[in-house]
Amino acid sequence: MSEQSPVTQPGSSQIDHLLTEDRRFAPNADFAENAVATAELYEQAKTDRLGFWADKARELHWHKPFTEVLDWSNPPFATWFADGELNVAYNCLDRHVEAGNGDRVALLWEGEPGDERRVTYAELTDEVKRLANVLEGLGIGQGDRVAIYLPMIPEAVASMLAVARIGAVHSVVFGGFSADSLRARIDDAGAKLVITADGGYRKGKVSPLKPAVDLALGDRGTGEQETVEHVLVVKRGDNEVDWTDGRDLWWHDVVPAASADHEAQAFPAENPLFILYTSGTTGKPKGILHTSGGYLTQSAFTNKVVHDIHPETDVYWCTADIGWVTGHTYVTYGPLANGATQVLYEGTPDTPHPGRWWEIVQKYGVTVLYTAPTAIRSFMKLGRAIPKQFDLSSLRLLGSVGEPINPEAWMWYRKIIGGKTAPIVDTWWQTETGSIMVSALPGVTETKPGSAQVPLPGISIDVVDEDGTHVGNGNGGLLVVTEPWPSMLRGIWGDPERFVETYWEKFQKQGYYFAGDGARLDDDGDVWLLGRVDDVMNVSGHRLSTTEIESALVGNEAVAEAAVVGASDETTGQAVVAFVIIKQSYLSEHSAEGLANTLRLWVGEQIGPIARPRDVYIVGELPKTRSGKIMRRLLRDVAEGREVGDTTTLADTAVMSVISAQVK
Repeated sequence: MSEQSPVTQPGSSQIDHLLTEDRRFAPNADFAENAVATAELYEQAKTDRLGFWADKARELHWHKPFTEVLDWSNPPFATWFADGELNVAYNCLDRHVEAGNGDRVALLWEGEPGDERRVTYAELTDEVKRLANVLEGLGIGQGDRVAIYLPMIPEAVASMLAVARIGAVHSVVFGGFSADSLRARIDDAGAKLVITADGGYRKGKVSPLKPAVDLALGDRGTGEQETVEHVLVVKRGDNEVDWTDGRDLWWHDVVPAASADHEAQAFPAENPLFILYTSGTTGKPKGILHTSGGYLTQSAFTNKVVHDIHPETDVYWCTADIGWVTGHTYVTYGPLANGATQVLYEGTPDTPHPGRWWEIVQKYGVTVLYTAPTAIRSFMKLGRAIPKQFDLSSLRLLGSVGEPINPEAWMWYRKIIGGKTAPIVDTWWQTETGSIMVSALPGVTETKPGSAQVPLPGISIDVVDEDGTHVGNGNGGLLVVTEPWPSMLRGIWGDPERFVETYWEKFQKQGYYFAGDGARLDDDGDVWLLGRVDDVMNVSGHRLSTTEIESALVGNEAVAEAAVVGASDETTGQAVVAFVIIKQSYLSEHSAEGLANTLRLWVGEQIGPIARPRDVYIVGELPKTRSGKIMRRLLRDVAEGREVGDTTTLADTAVMSVISAQVK
């Protein structure tokens, strides 16, 4: 077996296949016997794809049943179950209480300092109803946008559900993003309200959030923010905060005092549910829009069959933050729609000690764990002695999400965390797809370390060349979705042209959605993901745009030009590596001593710590074509310590040897 980084040829869809893996793991007979998913699902979906999805949708509660499944008459703008009406929050809360499961624990919350709360379905429903009344009292209604900037606390889940309950649209912003990033997202969505906290615990101390909101709403150079009318603040960190009377409200003052009587109104299946911003190659974040009925249908179905959810007995834990799509679909909507009990953890995996996650698994008897390869690699780096100190025998299923998992990490995960018996589901999907698209089905699929494996029932995937032609087994190319799916994005907020251009233009003739990922089909036709084919980097499961980071670097007074690449990193999958040219005017007055580190910190301040470069190299020139395009491929070679590839198209072929010498 060998494992190396995939190499992408510029302008070509062919991705070199440098990975050979022949280990196989058949489903355990006991697991298969009790599994939610069966092999028949594939046959049912193949026989009548739309009928299959209609059946899955009917497992939800519809206030007004649908008669139309899919309208694809105006591609790429789809509608699913469009004449039906439902309430997303009712499906996640009220119906479980009404079915007699109000006492079931919905959230087993663990704060980073060790404080804890057990929130039942009845209690969560009560809180969401009160918050819904507060929101309506603040003038929030159907279609209004609410920005949520919170740590991983129960109020974060309650906020999403309360916004959904009244037919409004939430835009959750990851709590690690800076004031400028938050402002850009608030402005783009035109949010009327921000829900935040004073702060949240991260790495042993309080990370302030309300001060970033105050900064974001103030004058960032273009005047004060104009659409936000109120800021609702959860008291969590007890850190000092400034207060704007008339605008700011404490959660603990208004939510408990509100009425717990709130009837869930029905909204059309295509009512917008949320906007979630993802970095784009143009630098401006894209507001990915998801709607209600189709999204909830596929979220609930995939959570149920891929994570094998038995709501009466399972303790499920998805470690994602709600600021990312995984936290939307597999923390808030999927598990709660299925009536599951889940762990919600506020902090980082290594605080106050490196065995924190395993301590939580042991404490709550976690049965299903869904996390990112970057976390798994971090634990591998620390060694097996740490998880071996804890009883992990409750774990019966492991999941992986965020980027392709390399086979050795897969094997370590199975052996050390799963006790050599827990099946692993390696899932491929995106913010844009809304929920899982490619994955093994536990109890059905013979698994292969490192392969995402097969499209789920009802999902149509292919790997094609630049012309949209199927590449055939044993070959690599571009991953496409060939048929519409229920949880698909409905557009980019406020920019339908960009939606068409970004995802559909490349294979407009065939009507394929192009995911931007490279993949190969093995000899069995199973899918192996090979990473992005554009310049969007995947750092610890977070997709970051090179352009956004370059823009931040050039925003520093010292920098004339910058090029950023993603370089393979043992821990984070990819790491940000920046090459910068310093202004002569700056060098004539300042020393370059310590500047690289200053620029690393600068990016962290401008965009957020996740985007901080691992390395910043100060260079005299960048490799450019005659048309002025920076050849990042060559910089990636340098960043990863490889021999520099073909330089014949450069305007100055000597430049790479100069850069290589500077880096060494």
